[in-house]
Amino acid sequence: MSRTELAELSELQRLVAEGGAHLSQRIACHIDCGGQRFPVPVVTLGNPAPGVPAVGFFGGVHGLERIGAEVVLAFLRSLVMRLAWDEMLHRQLESLRMVFMPLVNPGGLWRGTRANPNGVDLMRNAPVDARDPVPFLIGGQRLSSALPWYRGPAHAPMEAESQALCRVVEDELLARPFSIAVDCHSGFGLRDRIWFPFAHTARPIEHLPEVHALATVFDQALLHHRYVIEPQSRQYLTHGDLWDHLYLRAAERPGRLLLPLTLEMGSWLWVKKNPRQLFSRHGMFNPLAEHRQQRVLRRHVQALDVVARAALSHARWLPAGEARERHREEALARWYRRVPD
Repeated sequence: MSRTELAELSELQRLVAEGGAHLSQRIACHIDCGGQRFPVPVVTLGNPAPGVPAVGFFGGVHGLERIGAEVVLAFLRSLVMRLAWDEMLHRQLESLRMVFMPLVNPGGLWRGTRANPNGVDLMRNAPVDARDPVPFLIGGQRLSSALPWYRGPAHAPMEAESQALCRVVEDELLARPFSIAVDCHSGFGLRDRIWFPFAHTARPIEHLPEVHALATVFDQALLHHRYVIEPQSRQYLTHGDLWDHLYLRAAERPGRLLLPLTLEMGSWLWVKKNPRQLFSRHGMFNPLAEHRQQRVLRRHVQALDVVARAALSHARWLPAGEARERHREEALARWYRRVPD
């Protein structure tokens, strides 16, 4: 492959071609990087009617974490392959909107950097400030784009990639009564984690009962899974989290419920199994051995499929009345009244 091609972008175009009329593609924006100009594609399938639920899958926000983009592409690939024969999938798509944005930061993927070509960490770029002190640098900083976790200049517009992601969420997810978003990352700890807002405060979100009910569905559908489901604030607080920003935007719209999840794959486990990966910048955040990568893709594709089914069937598990209050109390006991793992 020539240096004028981005492997993940080429794979996405192959999938769009194979999906044919079942898939639609548009370009959210274009990004200039080192003499190259990359599109930021959005692929959709399923029912576009505003009354149906939606689920969105996002990857590549941090260019160094290629496995996030690859997990989203692998799930899309499994759907495209099933379209030829899976009647149940076609019935599912009659009542569900699915949105894929696997390459949010193509410039970062091209350069092999966490930040975008302007040196901005997109997950520190939203106009949300933490209510309590954040860890130095990792919580977001405005000192210099030469340092990691740079938020961008104060009072400046969000980066083009951040704005594109927000537009897609507002147009495709917040336009519907119920939606779930999954943003795929890697690089934290020895366990795979599923984080939900908030990141800017330890205060529980308004829809904590709904998140707890979704976690219960996850526990029931993925028997013996090893995901740690928790609010991100249990680990650390940050400025500028895009999903905090979008959740708060959804809360401003009556009758709209967005449950944003971040899949944080535990890349330290890959390093533990192969310490030589420490000497590779990509090895810190991605499984380098082929058999390990295939195992990672299989595990997380199954989880994404459960999320899609949960979005479609949300009316069956969303709590109401006394059940909602019970879920709130169980969630508070599980996530806010004990020392984090």
